[in-house]
Amino acid sequence: MTNVKQDWIQRNHKYTLIDAKSGFTLNVAGMRFTEAQLDGLAGLFNKAHKEMQRIEAGEIKNPDENRKVTHFTDRASYSGSELFRDVEDFAEKISSGKIKGSTGKKFGAAVINGIGGSALGPQLAQFAINGPYWNELGEEKRRGYLKLYFLDNTDSAGIADLLSVADLETLLVVNISKSGGTQETKNNMISCEAAYKKAGLDFTRHACAITMKGSELDDHARSGGWLKIFEMAESIGGRTSETSIVGHLPAALAGLNFRELLNGACHMDAWTRLPDYRKNPAYLLAAMWYLAGKGLGDRNMVIVPYSDRLILMSRYLQQLVMESIGKELDLEGNVVHQGLNVFGNKGGTDAHAFIQQLNDGRNDFFVTFIEVLSDSLDLPIGKGVSMGDYLHGFEVGLSSALRSKKRQVIEMTINKVDEFNLGMIIALYERSVAAYAELIGVNAFHQPGVQAYKLASKTIIKMLGTVQEKLASLGNFEGSGTELAVALGMPDDEIEIGGIAAKFAENPKRKFNGFSISRSWDKTQGCWRYKVAR
Repeated sequence: MTNVKQDWIQRNHKYTLIDAKSGFTLNVAGMRFTEAQLDGLAGLFNKAHKEMQRIEAGEIKNPDENRKVTHFTDRASYSGSELFRDVEDFAEKISSGKIKGSTGKKFGAAVINGIGGSALGPQLAQFAINGPYWNELGEEKRRGYLKLYFLDNTDSAGIADLLSVADLETLLVVNISKSGGTQETKNNMISCEAAYKKAGLDFTRHACAITMKGSELDDHARSGGWLKIFEMAESIGGRTSETSIVGHLPAALAGLNFRELLNGACHMDAWTRLPDYRKNPAYLLAAMWYLAGKGLGDRNMVIVPYSDRLILMSRYLQQLVMESIGKELDLEGNVVHQGLNVFGNKGGTDAHAFIQQLNDGRNDFFVTFIEVLSDSLDLPIGKGVSMGDYLHGFEVGLSSALRSKKRQVIEMTINKVDEFNLGMIIALYERSVAAYAELIGVNAFHQPGVQAYKLASKTIIKMLGTVQEKLASLGNFEGSGTELAVALGMPDDEIEIGGIAAKFAENPKRKFNGFSISRSWDKTQGCWRYKVAR
């Protein structure tokens, strides 16, 4: 055996963590760090560990919003809580037909109306455990559990697609918003209410809410006499809410064993409370991110699960990591512009997509492979070789190829895709993100950049109202976008008005005092010409 091979074997043994109970394995040997560099993080991790303990002690750890952060501690007691039993009881009554819709029919499907973590977590769990074709199964194969649809944007196509397949008489509408004022979720709720009214159905007998007590959504649901209202904690953010009521109700309606998901998360929590960052998988993972990007986020994080069922993992982690770590200011108020870019898909699909660049292009990333050992089916392809063997071979081969090009690789292994293992992965990354935030000194639990876009969009919505009022009194008009802005008395807002006018022109049913807008391309001037007419 060559010295190089022997060194590689020894490095694997040294930098691999294994959980005996679940078989969960984290191997960071493929990351390009030295023992001295890892040693150099001791002081940072001593401080970070104390801060993690402060989180679980109930101290304020979101100083910008003066909030505690309780997703770690709350899930430890959640499975024994009255709320947990209430959710399980409600889901059982829905799936068994004890609770019916407004016309007396049994519920057959639910739409989860939420955005960000209120959708990404439930989507991840549903796809991972029940698979992509769950809604194609008949009620018997679904064991009476509900089909799940999702509304996670303020795009009318989402409502149109839902109405094209869902039977409103047998549809449960689950509205999830902590504040109750999230505009995208509110828009979908209003649209669903309108659809039920148009169909002559009582929306309130089909609607339930997950929100904070006293929120706008809570008040609306209570005044309307909705079917059910579940209270969620202010101290749990959307991106860390999958192990709370937010993840529980969608999972229970679709027959997932949420208690096992909690068990997996709590099992990982126990492991990741270890103070030694070499033996704590969350800390070791955070250390790799820190060393790879020099504490500045200089490398992209690529997530590649070798499992069709885990294809949504990169989308879920994209929010968890980027919304938590991507910050302009550190805890001292210094401008730092921190962040980690996250993207991915699934292996081996990725080998025919962006892996070409990872192997031969810019060396500006580190990749995490997640392998699942158990095959769903034993499908022989050749003598002694199965389909699953090929997937394993592709993962090992790609890892080796990348390392040979001095690319950096983390390898994670789970025995199978089930609720327990999914809970472990979710909890691992939640704590890794929190620990990494401590290493770089940012608040992982607020999102001021999200608020910034909301405020900017309100300006456009306000302008939209002004434009409609002016269009209603403008009368007949024909001219360019520039001329339209002048005619409306808003020449400085030409670009914004051009966007609004284009939107109106492509939606001709919109009327303003009987007038509507159309547009045509002026080849001579190289611009759109707008026409306002009855």
